[in-house]
Amino acid sequence: MSVQGSIVIGGGAFAGLALALALRQGLGPEIPVIVADPALGTRPSRDPRATAIVAACRRLFETIGAWDAVRSEAQPILDMVVTDSKLEDATRPVFLNFAGDVAPGEPFAHMVENRRLIDALVVRAEAEGIDLRATTVASYDARSDGIDVTLGDGSVIAASLLVAADGARSKLRERAGIATHGWEYDQSGIVVTVGHEREHEGRAEEHFLPAGPFAILPLSGKRSSLVWTERRAEAARIVALSDEEFHSELERRFGLHLGEVKALDQPRAFPLSYFVARSFIAERLALVGDAAHVIHPIAGQGLNMGLKDVAALAEVVVDAARLGMDIGGADVLERYQRWRRFDTMAMGVATNSLNFLFSNQSTLLRTVRDIGLGLVDRAPPLKNLFIRQAAGLTGEVPRLLKGEAL
Repeated sequence: MSVQGSIVIGGGAFAGLALALALRQGLGPEIPVIVADPALGTRPSRDPRATAIVAACRRLFETIGAWDAVRSEAQPILDMVVTDSKLEDATRPVFLNFAGDVAPGEPFAHMVENRRLIDALVVRAEAEGIDLRATTVASYDARSDGIDVTLGDGSVIAASLLVAADGARSKLRERAGIATHGWEYDQSGIVVTVGHEREHEGRAEEHFLPAGPFAILPLSGKRSSLVWTERRAEAARIVALSDEEFHSELERRFGLHLGEVKALDQPRAFPLSYFVARSFIAERLALVGDAAHVIHPIAGQGLNMGLKDVAALAEVVVDAARLGMDIGGADVLERYQRWRRFDTMAMGVATNSLNFLFSNQSTLLRTVRDIGLGLVDRAPPLKNLFIRQAAGLTGEVPRLLKGEAL
């Protein structure tokens, strides 16, 4: 068997930490795994957002031992309704309703607050002996038989593989000279947590309004997380409003079906964009998560796509190590790229198309999409396929997403 060096992961958010745990589980302690991210020095996490974790990715978190710590706070999404209306419409008829489990007793998704899941991953990583460094990956020097990684604290690590999990503005991707293809949307996503008088009963709602989707995603207790899409200028105006004025804008879109509603934290606007890296790999370097791709949140698949990257890369690396192959070799990384890049491109096309179809004022397009939604709602096999697709359980699914250990 060939001698393997360390694996260094630049980026300590969901993708980086989940990958570190998956690799430790599959490779054992013989191959050191180092995660470098300045944010690791900030405990506990302060991330105010929440994320929909689909069934396949929940299985991944269970398999790497991180789910138990958040299980009690994770809110199952038991059903989802889709409406299509104008902002001023008095009623919002439901055109599509998703209900049911992907398997008996297994909801297709859970809502989890980011800070709780990040903290659970950090605790698990520490328990597994993963080397967490609160610093950056400053530079690296790749060669045919390894890669020397220099961290921001001056230490140098002789590694077999470097993974870029450092987000959409990845410095590691930039240093590798990997270009991206994509564009900026004239949209921002407003994110805010709200409280309401009545129970949500685990129901998620996606209201397609002319400016973009207004998603109500259930959290534990009488709370929901909103992802509210507006034109960039309008989003900037809304988040700058006084509390009273913001409440008025919120109520116009949220409605009163859950009683009185109020913001529980400060709303923030995030510019929306789409891009895919022209390559997911370079010499001894692999991109995962937002470093490889960013898509529109209209289908709620951004983080889950990043976790699919994690599951696929961990599987090819562990399989290679067991066969005595060089875990950072070009043939190993090429297998990862073939597995993930087509799926990423396909999801990007789908989310772009959905955004074009739903974020507009066209009466003709509204009629066409409402007919389409109605047809899907009346076709249980097609609806079940959509549920499995949304849950991440279609196509060539990596073992971790099936709940199988590496």
